[in-house]
Amino acid sequence: MLIVMKHDASAEDVAGVVHVIEEMGYTAHAVASSNRTAIGITGNQTAIDSSRFAYLSGVAETIRVTKPYKLTTLDFHPEKTIVRVGEETNAPTIGGEELAIIAGPCAVESHAQAFAIAAVVKRSGARFFRAGAYKPRTSPYAFQGMGEEGLRILAEVREAFDLKIVTEAMNEVQVDLVERYGDMIQIGARNMQNFPLLRRAGRSHLPVLLKRGMAATFDELLSSAEYILAEGNQNLVLCERGIRTFTQHTRNTLDLAVVPALRRISHLPIIVDPSHGTGKSYMVAALARAGVAVGADGLMIEVHDHPDHALSDGSQSLTVPDYERAITEVRLIHEALMPVAVA
Repeated sequence: MLIVMKHDASAEDVAGVVHVIEEMGYTAHAVASSNRTAIGITGNQTAIDSSRFAYLSGVAETIRVTKPYKLTTLDFHPEKTIVRVGEETNAPTIGGEELAIIAGPCAVESHAQAFAIAAVVKRSGARFFRAGAYKPRTSPYAFQGMGEEGLRILAEVREAFDLKIVTEAMNEVQVDLVERYGDMIQIGARNMQNFPLLRRAGRSHLPVLLKRGMAATFDELLSSAEYILAEGNQNLVLCERGIRTFTQHTRNTLDLAVVPALRRISHLPIIVDPSHGTGKSYMVAALARAGVAVGADGLMIEVHDHPDHALSDGSQSLTVPDYERAITEVRLIHEALMPVAVA
């Protein structure tokens, strides 16, 4: 259930509603927008009697929510969420006017490799560096990542290049480590429904990037997002990275239709990962352009100085020249789509 307060409701009115919710044994999530405050209720196993709130001071209406997710919706949060990564005043954001570029290799392979690619990412104007210290691989014999040593290298990259670090955690212990070394926790596709991990990320002080699972529906993605929001972490970004279908010409099928579909329902920002979405480097730039064209808030792109020698996902990593050309192209599209100010 969502409780919508009147536009002139006082802080005391909101506190009174929250008190009633907590007395009932539920959790209240109050979010103020420019013209109202909405209070979401979670923790109920059955329908809540709306009459308990109808005559409370400041209440405009109650909305029964039939979907399994509440906090992700525009009903609860009518204004688009802008996620700030970092505490400084000029910290980069995802969901605002700036096109967020999250770029880097699939995995940290060495200090020299990470620094060489970070220099390219910085030069392109991107403000986020991605690389995995822990890699969920299909084969147990494939490169699994450098672990904490990789995280230390990423922390050095941040200091040397002033790039925010986005890196994956696959379990609760790894979240602790990412909090120590990184700036944004990535929940990978294979862990989209790892509910203990989602809850732990929801209690983190760091923003979270949640990737869509390989066979996840629209509703399942938003339900997983709900786990994170319900724990109190409102700094959440969704990522479309391709789903598994019957096609064989790509590694995955990049579902660009999910971007406008999410826009219609959810306030959360969404980015597109054309690298995993195709699995083939020659397709990445084209799908990156398309992702921006349909309204994505940013892109996650894999780039490697020597893709042929990459220890992970070299086939979908752009070369340095191809990456730089792609970033120029997507920025032109993003600028062309920006609203024009009317004099």
